[in-house]
Amino acid sequence: MAIGSKSAHVSFAVVALAFICSACEGMHQPNAPSQVAANSAALSAAAASTHGAAGQMPAFYEDQLFTVNMKEMPDDASASLIANNPSINEIYASNDLDEEQDFIPVIDAIQGEGFNPLWRQILIVFNAGFTPHQFTSAEDIEAAAAAPNPEITLVETDEVYRCSVVGPK
Repeated sequence: MAIGSKSAHVSFAVVALAFICSACEGMHQPNAPSQVAANSAALSAAAASTHGAAGQMPAFYEDQLFTVNMKEMPDDASASLIANNPSINEIYASNDLDEEQDFIPVIDAIQGEGFNPLWRQILIVFNAGFTPHQFTSAEDIEAAAAAPNPEITLVETDEVYRCSVVGPK
């Protein structure tokens, strides 16, 4: 190796080491503005994510509270699933599942009992004259919608979610 080439490698190593050291110094300062901003951005991104544990929410099944993990399917996949998959389960919600819920959602199946990991979102809308309240089973929801003077109206959406039942709450 030529002397000029060795000196270029040494210079590069010194610059790289200096860069790493200065980066490490900033990270050890608890109030370094750039590090605080980076941590804040990372936490915001994680909080906004619906993947992994961030997509977990409570849901009732036959009067028992479970934890489910939800991930919305893309629009084109949802349309195809609704058109071609007659065994999609239903998840009943007071609001779009992407929003904060007024009531805990209700699912119509769990593993071992007709479970399919795909769920079509059905919105519960309380009819005039009825006080909104928490349902805890799909049977109660269906009965409330089918009564001669229905307490609720069920609104099928075009949204499908991949949902796994994580376990009892």
